[in-house]
Amino acid sequence: MIGISIKHLRYFDALARQGHFGRAAEFCSISQPALSLQIKELEEILGAKLVERSSKQIRLTTLGEAFALRGRDILQAVEELTDLARASRGPLAGRLRIGVIPTVAPYLLPRLIKELVAGYPGIELHPREALTRILLEDLVGGRLDAAIVALPVSEPSLAAFTLFEEEFVLVRPREDAAKPVPSPSMLREMRLLLLEEGHCFREQALEVCHMTPLAPRALMEGSSLSTLVQMVGAGIGVTLIPEMAIPVEIRGASVCIARLDAPRPTRQIGMVWRKTNPLAGQLLEIAEMVRRVGHLALEDATGAFGAASIAA
Repeated sequence: MIGISIKHLRYFDALARQGHFGRAAEFCSISQPALSLQIKELEEILGAKLVERSSKQIRLTTLGEAFALRGRDILQAVEELTDLARASRGPLAGRLRIGVIPTVAPYLLPRLIKELVAGYPGIELHPREALTRILLEDLVGGRLDAAIVALPVSEPSLAAFTLFEEEFVLVRPREDAAKPVPSPSMLREMRLLLLEEGHCFREQALEVCHMTPLAPRALMEGSSLSTLVQMVGAGIGVTLIPEMAIPVEIRGASVCIARLDAPRPTRQIGMVWRKTNPLAGQLLEIAEMVRRVGHLALEDATGAFGAASIAA
């Protein structure tokens, strides 16, 4: 008799998370009929239905929901056994799955990837950019080894290592360069451009301006910091960006930048991983490298800020 395999568990976990056979098959890099066949085989092994099928979506049965939770525990344990073997071999080698939030990734990853590949020749890097909520879910679920996010994180199963602290800077249309820098309370009265819901930087920007997410006023939204800066250059409003973004985002844009008055708003960026991960020692070494790279990127940002101020 065929038993339940790790492959069965991986495919069912993908289906449970995606809620759709097509998306789950794409996630697993197999055809939809092949995925459907594997799920049907799993149900035959169990002698019970795991999924309620319809033309547009799937729903897990009561058994399916319980099976998904237990299956994830097993998959995570298998990942940790693999990591235990990797940790015993010394320097980090093989696959490293690292997630980065969108307001850090474009400014840190290019230099970080070069440093990691040079420092760990045997590494197979799998970077992923996603929102904090998704990264933490994937980290806890064993689908990522580490993530670079804004601190603090509330998940008790994760260890956190502080990488660096960076300021928020104000971006205004270039013609506003000679105007006084507005206070946070004044920003509340201006047209503030923010990232879409789900970005932690959006909530941090609202805190700077002492505004609630449900503030009764129109807030313009964008999908990326690049979009926000270009909207500012078009004269639509003002925005806040993290300091590290300065060299990339203001290049060629018709904007000026300014530091806010003290106490200047900042955020802490850190690297997090599961406390139970056998690679914790190696990940700490990686975090030290990320911290060095982050400080170099902030030095570049300081230089870009000075150059922009002179140009203005």
